[in-house]
Amino acid sequence: MNWEEIETLPRPGLECIQLIRLQKLVHRVYKTVAPYRAKMDEAGVKPADVQTLADLRKLPFTTKDDLRDNYPFGLFTVPMDEVVRVHASSGTTGKPTVVGYTAKDIEMWASVMGRALAMAGVTKGDMVHNAYGYGLFTGGLGAHYGIEHIGATVIPVSGGNTKRQITIMRDFGSTVLLATPSYALNLADAMADVGVSPEDLKLRVGIHGAEPWSENMRDEVEHKLGIKAVDIYGLSEVIGPGVAMECLQSEHGMHILEDHFLPEIVDPDTFEPLPYGEAGELVFTTLTKEAFPIIRYRTKDISRLYAEPCACGRTLVRMEKVTGRTDDMLIIRGVNVFPSQVEHVLMGIEGVEPHYQIEVNRQGNLDTMSVLVEVSDKVFSDEVRVLENLTKKIQVEIKDLLGVTCAVKLVEPKTIKRSEGKAQRVIDNRKL
Repeated sequence: MNWEEIETLPRPGLECIQLIRLQKLVHRVYKTVAPYRAKMDEAGVKPADVQTLADLRKLPFTTKDDLRDNYPFGLFTVPMDEVVRVHASSGTTGKPTVVGYTAKDIEMWASVMGRALAMAGVTKGDMVHNAYGYGLFTGGLGAHYGIEHIGATVIPVSGGNTKRQITIMRDFGSTVLLATPSYALNLADAMADVGVSPEDLKLRVGIHGAEPWSENMRDEVEHKLGIKAVDIYGLSEVIGPGVAMECLQSEHGMHILEDHFLPEIVDPDTFEPLPYGEAGELVFTTLTKEAFPIIRYRTKDISRLYAEPCACGRTLVRMEKVTGRTDDMLIIRGVNVFPSQVEHVLMGIEGVEPHYQIEVNRQGNLDTMSVLVEVSDKVFSDEVRVLENLTKKIQVEIKDLLGVTCAVKLVEPKTIKRSEGKAQRVIDNRKL
């Protein structure tokens, strides 16, 4: 069965595929991964207990804590000599979230990403400008392999060097842009600065993800670049980009590639499954991954699922654009940032008090982060050079751990407002 047939299957047919794959997954994980087996035993559930898709709720959830506690490879189901690639994203305590892929996983990832691109109308004849970051971040290479899978031409430009990117798009005849929405707007503003108009380019569609963005921001991207802007969703723990994608006909949400990624929406407080249309925490189970499958992974993203037919003919459920999170994670230029990570850095530096505040703003089209840090009386009264060196040290260590450049301001003790309840660590001034 080809992917066009799978994507238009009636629900009973698709759910049959999901159940068969789920049962195989649970048996394999229980047999090969001790932490999963221990959690299932503690919950009193065996692989044989999964007889229907509804039995998925019997299985325990997986969280970032599980990934951290089994860092780096403790949740892999295959020996390392079968792992052909690893990726990683930032973790809450300095340890990255590590994911692995077998050769078949890479093939599957390329396939689902290719399918996602096809939803946006990308075809073999396209010249695709891939401005997602390459490296341990899954965005660049995940998109790259998908572009090649459908036979389009990929320009692996990655991020940065904006003026050169504009020249490349114009000279190479790029027809599709892959970038975070904020960087797409940055490109648009830079184009205006150098006198390049949308009419000078061949771009027709932009595929934007890796950070939250509003409908107003979509309108701005489309207006400034003269393109159709569509949304893509993914996360490294599940596969990377290609988990869900907006089609050109969709009026509400992104199609989930649910023959590979089984979605649920659960109540963030009770963790009970919620029906279609109700908002809650998005949970994923990977049905076909080999090296690093994951069962009932709590994404902390707030969304809702829709099963109504789409104008494109696909029967895959759609997920609403993520509207918030159940934790305090920030996404700064596509990088996950937790206040606890900043605290981890600060508490390791002598002279810094355990009081800080993170402020996030949007200057132009790019996110900026600044950190207000209290220091001891002795440090604050020291000479300017000492304060400058301490500021630089904090900036460097945050950059090394989080991969984000931030401004740091040192303030005297008791400057930051105290709270009787939970400390307000983050002030997010962005209008997302």
